[in-house]
Amino acid sequence: MPKWPFEALAEGQESDSLPAMGFLDHLEELRRRIIYSIIAVAVGFFACWWKVERIYDIMQRPIMDALRSNGMAEKLVYLNPTEPFNLYLKIAALAGLFLTSPFVLYQVWMFISPGLYRHEKRYVVPFMISTIALFSAGGVFGYEIVYPQALNFLIKFGKQFQPMITIKEYTDLFLAIILGMGLIFEMPILIFFLALMGIVSAGWMWRNFRYSILVIFIIAAIVTPTTDILNMCIFAAPMIALYLLSIGVAWAVHPKTRRARKEKKA
Repeated sequence: MPKWPFEALAEGQESDSLPAMGFLDHLEELRRRIIYSIIAVAVGFFACWWKVERIYDIMQRPIMDALRSNGMAEKLVYLNPTEPFNLYLKIAALAGLFLTSPFVLYQVWMFISPGLYRHEKRYVVPFMISTIALFSAGGVFGYEIVYPQALNFLIKFGKQFQPMITIKEYTDLFLAIILGMGLIFEMPILIFFLALMGIVSAGWMWRNFRYSILVIFIIAAIVTPTTDILNMCIFAAPMIALYLLSIGVAWAVHPKTRRARKEKKA
C-alpha cells in the first residue's frame, strides 16, 4: 500500500526507496508543480487561440449535420454581443488544457511519486498513456457515435418547430457529452488506484456485478440528453465493457494478488 514519506513505514517494505520529506517540503513541491502546470496551460491557450475558429467548426459539425439531414438552416445564434468572444476564450482554454494534459499529468505524477515505492514507480508511463488514451477514446466515441445519434433524434423529434439554438446552449451540451464520456472511460484508471490501495478487489466487483449494471443504466439515463432506450444503451454499453476491464485491472494490482505472485516467485 503506497504511503507518503512522512508516514510510518510498514514492516518489510523497501524503506530506502522513500526519501524523507517534511510537510513544508510537500507544500513547496505542490506549489512548484501547480506553477509549472499553469504556465503550460497558458502556453496551450495561446497556441489554440489562433485556431479557435477552426476548433469550433469541428465542435459544431454534429449539429450542422443533424440540421442539414432534416432540411433546416445550418446556423447557430447568439443573444449577447460578448457571447462569441467569451465562448472562444472558453474553447481556447479547454483546448489548451487538453493539448498540455500530458505535461500536466506528468506534474501530478512527479508530486505523488515520492510517496510510492520504487517498484510502484514503474506505473508512470502506463498511467500517463492509458489516462490520455482512455479519455481520448471516450471523447471520440461521444463525438462520432453518441452525440450525432442524440442530436439527430432531438432535431427530428422537434422538426415541426423552427430551431433557434444558441452557441452557448449548444457548447454546454457538447462539452457535457464529450467530457462526460471521456471521464466515464477513465473508470479503469480509478479502479487501478482503488485496487492498488486495497479498497476494492476483483472478487468484490464481480460479486456486485448485477448491482453495477443497474447503477450503470441509471447513470446512462441521467447523462443521455434524450429519453429513448437506444441512446441510453449506447451510453451504457461501453460502461459495462469498461467495468469488466476494470475487474481484470483490480485483479492484477490488488495487494493480495501482488503478494501471491511474490510468494510464488520466492
